[in-house]
Amino acid sequence: MGAGYRSAVAGLEPGVVLAVDGPAAVDWDLAVSEICDALAARELAAKQLDLREHFAAWPDILALTSSAQLDDDPDFAPLSRADLADFFAALPEPKPKPEAASGAVTVVFGPGAALIEHHLLWYADLPKRYAEAAITAGTGRNLGQPAGTGAGTARRLFYLDWPILDRHRDGIIADIDLWLDTQDPRSPAWLEGDVLRASLAALAVQPFRTRPTFNTTSWGGHWAQRRLGFNPGAANTALGYELIAPESGILLGDADGPRVEIPLQVLVALHPEQVLGKAVYMMFGTSFPIRFDYLDTVGGGNLSVHCHPQSDYMRRVFGWPYTQHETYYMMVGGVGRQVFLGLRQDADLEAFRRAADRAVREGVPFDIERYVQSFPAEAHQLFLIPAGTPHASGEGNVVLEISATPYLYSLRFYDWLRKDGAGRQRPVHVEHAFANLDPTRSGDAVARELVQRPRTVREGEGWREQVIGGLPEMFFEVRRVDLATDAAVGDGTDGRFHVLNVVDGDGVLLETESGYRCVLAYAETLTVPGSVGGYRVRALGSSPVRYVKALVR
Repeated sequence: MGAGYRSAVAGLEPGVVLAVDGPAAVDWDLAVSEICDALAARELAAKQLDLREHFAAWPDILALTSSAQLDDDPDFAPLSRADLADFFAALPEPKPKPEAASGAVTVVFGPGAALIEHHLLWYADLPKRYAEAAITAGTGRNLGQPAGTGAGTARRLFYLDWPILDRHRDGIIADIDLWLDTQDPRSPAWLEGDVLRASLAALAVQPFRTRPTFNTTSWGGHWAQRRLGFNPGAANTALGYELIAPESGILLGDADGPRVEIPLQVLVALHPEQVLGKAVYMMFGTSFPIRFDYLDTVGGGNLSVHCHPQSDYMRRVFGWPYTQHETYYMMVGGVGRQVFLGLRQDADLEAFRRAADRAVREGVPFDIERYVQSFPAEAHQLFLIPAGTPHASGEGNVVLEISATPYLYSLRFYDWLRKDGAGRQRPVHVEHAFANLDPTRSGDAVARELVQRPRTVREGEGWREQVIGGLPEMFFEVRRVDLATDAAVGDGTDGRFHVLNVVDGDGVLLETESGYRCVLAYAETLTVPGSVGGYRVRALGSSPVRYVKALVR
């Protein structure tokens, strides 16, 4: 592991063709300038080949990635199945050859550089949160988008750019000679490819944490700022990404030295059976199927009332093979706080649709509780939210959202006429939402089926494990373990990964049968790969501890 381009180029020789691949959000001009300066410091000439100059015409790329079904949809698109190679009208010819380089190092760079014949392959990565921030700020462009064609869109970023770039990266990961983390664009941290793959092989058989991040939104609260110390200077800490496979990263390296952030998805792509467990891998392939995140509305506002696509609609319209069933675990609630969930027994759905349409078109508010039920948001209650169920967290709560991974499909019925940062009404998706509304999730059945009583599955001296939520149509279930002070419980993955989060108390010490030990503090999330097998969890601190555990049933 090292830092800086000068140390990275130390082993390069004249005549080498170096391909530097990576996502579109990397500052490619700066990166290549720094690489060439580092080569010049070694008295090596550099020839440059910018693959961005060989993208197909933008109208052709738009045609390639369009969808007849959702072509005019401003917010959603089907997950793209295109290959990155399809974005090029033709790859540069002739391909660079050592004999044509006149002793120089030929640097082929940009998304897709690995498609060109090369001797060495570097991957210059930038975590996805940077691309999202640039698109939100209006400064980022999408994959293949030339200057002068306007700002990039989150719609293309989420549904087109990221799936295409992820598939490309996962396909070349075994051949990468050097991984560059370009968060510091002038002095990136780097890791040799063999060391990267060895580190990930070791990580696949031991518990690990992903790097948490918090985003700001219009409804966001301040619990994560005050309780956890995240983003103290931000407007709020609304969305806390604890474990989301398409975006989460894992930090490799020592706290006092260079650290490289690697996407969780790379680990899963390389070692799916070890991480997920064989049976889960057979069900989901290399898609890590469970996510943990926080919804912080303490001092903020109500979330939009929305639902998620039903399974058939998710496959047919959006292109995901499984849908977004959710649960809300109440980390923080209290008197007067509420969760919106399910339809009222007497809800007039036609009137609901008319009110929702009028709110969007004319800006007329309405009382959502004429149609949707609300429940007290009591701390440590779990609410089950199968696809098609209208729901939202109210103001003053902290929700630990434990759900299926496809998280980009919140189909809004109503958003309180809320404005975005530019003063425009935030998107509401009335047609999609009502197309997926499940009318059977209504009346007393909501409280009976979706607000379940805990069921004890095992217990011992000083501990008890309960199932706190599960439904036949949901592929995962949520359990909670209560530990008395200094009590310990044995557990085992039984060939399927577990995800743990400490929801009350100081924390726990987890030790695997192989001897790996780690401490998990309050509100932290830990993934225990299916390959771990047996492990033991002990309560830390001077008071009882609670943690939740999610697993594929």
